[in-house]
Amino acid sequence: MSAASTSPVENRWPGERLGLPEHGPRSVGRFGRRLAAILIDWGIAYLLSFAFFRVDELGTDPFITLGIFAALQYLFLIVVNGSVGHLLLRLRVVPLRGGYLGLWRPLVRTLLLCLAIPALIWDRDQRGLHDKAAGTVLVRV
Repeated sequence: MSAASTSPVENRWPGERLGLPEHGPRSVGRFGRRLAAILIDWGIAYLLSFAFFRVDELGTDPFITLGIFAALQYLFLIVVNGSVGHLLLRLRVVPLRGGYLGLWRPLVRTLLLCLAIPALIWDRDQRGLHDKAAGTVLVRV
């Protein structure tokens, strides 16, 4: 028996293990798009916080901004399977097993995303711990 037959199979692309294509629709959303999407979402949350909950002339309360970010994430995931940033960059959050995203998956994903660390640790399919815990994957449309 050769060493190659006993070692785990390497992915040729993120999502191959999950049955997702390498490119195009339903392929795993790559780092650049995900980073841009979260920056868009955080920017919207900051602007809303600044407009309605300004602490002083130059700043906002970071916990209010985080709360707005979380609320937007949760509501948009429930309604359209993606945040504003996801939609603008043609990404969607889908359950691994298909079907309806439900209410609990967006909640788990959002809470862990707000902790930041789970979103910064991801596997060979480029799924963060927040997606793994929720049983979801971020794919291109």
